[in-house]
Amino acid sequence: MKIAVLADIHGNLPAFQTVLAHIEDWQPDQVVVAGDIVNRGPRPRECLHLVQQLQTNAGWQVLRGNHEDYVIRAAKSDPSIQDPEFEIFRSAYWTYRQLGDISSLQALPESIELTGPDGSRVHIYHASIRSNRDGIFPKNSDDDIRHKIQPPDEALPAVFCTAHTHYPLIRMIDGTLVVNVGSVGLPFDGDQRTGYAQIAWQKGQWQANLVRLDYDRARTERDFFETGYYPDGGPLVDLILDELRIARPHLFQWTVQYHQAIVAGEITIEEAVQAYLAERYPT
Repeated sequence: MKIAVLADIHGNLPAFQTVLAHIEDWQPDQVVVAGDIVNRGPRPRECLHLVQQLQTNAGWQVLRGNHEDYVIRAAKSDPSIQDPEFEIFRSAYWTYRQLGDISSLQALPESIELTGPDGSRVHIYHASIRSNRDGIFPKNSDDDIRHKIQPPDEALPAVFCTAHTHYPLIRMIDGTLVVNVGSVGLPFDGDQRTGYAQIAWQKGQWQANLVRLDYDRARTERDFFETGYYPDGGPLVDLILDELRIARPHLFQWTVQYHQAIVAGEITIEEAVQAYLAERYPT
């Protein structure tokens, strides 16, 4: 049995197409998209439509990630109201406007369970059992991870597969194969290549392999401008574009540094973005 798990596409169509071609060559029995198809990238509509086609024609299974939740929330926003919180999430509102109909996002499940040839369980979440924003990082201790993968009063699964953090990982904990599949569209481990995970039942046990692939990143950068994501997605698109270029995260640290001051009206989002980038790229 072979299972391909990919996640965190984030509207990066060239990366997604590269991963899709590799998966088709591998010919898995099951394919799961573990959330964050859309938002934080320039081609959400095209990526979502392609996933939906594969759901219908190839039986792919799909989870809802936190960025689908952001887009669902953005659909209820009123851009006419001058609200710093709206400006912080303008990227999600831009994504919502590209998609129009978000009913398919609302219908997505939060987890999927597959069964192996021996009856063992494979659990797939966007982040963890705690929430779709509480992810698993390589720096987490085994004890930290245990609390994120074991439901109360249940045995650990044979495989726990996750995404969300954009940091790929394979670790064995108490007999459970823990796999973070990394990110298709926006890796954060310093490796700019796209990637996904191959999970296979071989010789009576589960094994995992993290695949990394070169793709046309220049095409993705052009998409930021040709689709209008830059500048219509708001000032934070500057940070997202740099995340793509350096394969390292910005938004979390930027939020920690500036969110409170922005909401208090002490600094604008544009000023906060400029200050943050100036700290990291002094002239």
